[in-house]
Amino acid sequence: MSLPPLHGTATHEVTNQPPPLADYDAFASDTALREGVTHWLGAGGQPGGRPAEGAAEVLSGLSELGRAAGSAEAQEWGRLANAYPPVLRTHDRYGHRIDEVEFHPAWHRLLERAVTAGLTDAESGPHGQLRRSAGFFLWSQAEAGHGCPVSMTHAAVPALRAEPDLSARYGPLLTSRGYSPGLTTPPAAKPGILAGMGMTEKQGGSDVRANTTRAEPLAEDGTYALTGHKWFCSAPMCDLFLVLAQAPEGLTCFLVPRVLEDGSRNAFRLQRLKDKLGNRSNASAEIEFDGTTWARRVGPEGRGVATIIEMVAATRLDCVTGSAAVMRQAVAQAVHHCTHRRAFGSPLAGQPLMRNVLADLALESEAATALMLRLAAAWDGAAAGRAQDRYLLRLALPAAKYWVTKRCTPLVAEALECLGGNGYVEDSGMPRLLRESPLNSIWEGSGNVQALDLLRALRKEPQALNAYLTEVGQATGADHRLDTAIKDLLALLSDLDGIESRARLLAERFALVLQGALLVRHAPAEVADAFCASRLGGEWGTAFGTLPAGAGTGALLDRARPVSP
Repeated sequence: MSLPPLHGTATHEVTNQPPPLADYDAFASDTALREGVTHWLGAGGQPGGRPAEGAAEVLSGLSELGRAAGSAEAQEWGRLANAYPPVLRTHDRYGHRIDEVEFHPAWHRLLERAVTAGLTDAESGPHGQLRRSAGFFLWSQAEAGHGCPVSMTHAAVPALRAEPDLSARYGPLLTSRGYSPGLTTPPAAKPGILAGMGMTEKQGGSDVRANTTRAEPLAEDGTYALTGHKWFCSAPMCDLFLVLAQAPEGLTCFLVPRVLEDGSRNAFRLQRLKDKLGNRSNASAEIEFDGTTWARRVGPEGRGVATIIEMVAATRLDCVTGSAAVMRQAVAQAVHHCTHRRAFGSPLAGQPLMRNVLADLALESEAATALMLRLAAAWDGAAAGRAQDRYLLRLALPAAKYWVTKRCTPLVAEALECLGGNGYVEDSGMPRLLRESPLNSIWEGSGNVQALDLLRALRKEPQALNAYLTEVGQATGADHRLDTAIKDLLALLSDLDGIESRARLLAERFALVLQGALLVRHAPAEVADAFCASRLGGEWGTAFGTLPAGAGTGALLDRARPVSP
């Protein structure tokens, strides 16, 4: 019996491949985010249970941004911005020094949408930070790198309040919804500006007091000349920079514009761009201050760390938010793939072991989202004068920054594996997420810095622990595993002598207990039970996909599936 001829046989018919996850609503399909924002905008976010003013407007804006973030167009912008990374142009064709960075147009489209959506502005309304954090979370899922200048611009606003005249001059431009790139116009003449910061030097890293950049007074109006080098300066195309330098009275904060009022360039030499593991759409540079003729002091001499600390706190909140966003996007991609991909006769998402993996990933993502939203709501509360929220942030923010950013990389790696070999290929987008995943753990103070900051708060600000215990205490009695975890945390705190070597364990426990309390209070019973059983009750392995039997995997997957409800 002869075989039929092979000529004309279709050998590349595509079957059993999931459709692209594109043109979906990233807000409507994220149950945890939607429920959390609604809660903190409503009775949960206002004394007396009154709905927040403008809540409908906030939800409408997030819906619009969610549709944009899930669009094929935004996904293509993200791909192009990373496929064609920024290029340093030190000189023009005639040999003039210009120190500019050239970006692909897709970068500008992403950044423009972020600015016009108000993601540099947390000042508008009593729920400004909640709105902004939820929007930052959504839009970061389209592409994470451009979030760096967005975050720093937002964070510069509170730091500038140390100099009221500078705040009045530049604050409205930093929070403006006008995007105006380029270095041809002085900042004050633009409809909107972006800000960056330069703190890190090669000899110090997080130890900024070891910085050697010098600041020499020029006049009585607080202007100085700077000389020195910064080892990391992200987004060097911004209009303004907050910089730390050694003034006669010690480490001081300065405002440094790229373009001076007469239209000339300030001396701001870009030595080279860093060749980074990820975050490749965003330029990070080494910069030289040599003959920098105009820098304005922000805050008193010798108080540079105290002046810039509010900026650091704001960017740390964005690190938590950005990591939660990367986690959410990774889970969405994994659940989508496994819903449509079949193996051994049935969808991957319906097979018990894969179902456990996906549910475990979804649980981690939902806990990160809940914690991020609580921090944002507390930020708004602190701005409104609520001491409970201000003290809660003092402990919860370093703990969350430590834990959520640490959990991001293993979650993304596991989500990538759910796509098999497809996930290891650039076209899937998962390698970009994996390269992005460690960054927020490093930015704005690595894990050790966060853990030690938490210890510092415990020792110096007892009101912070009281605020934290009041917060988690609202969930006591609802789950015995959470109650036990709170008692264990108190036992760990009973003796702080010699605890520095265990500071990471302490930060982890603070974050987990707070996540558990939030889920017990606000999430469905299946979600809270699964979290308390696995993260607090010890019924969990050391890898994702080891949820205990009866952990409500179906409910977790339904909440995580990236389709409109």
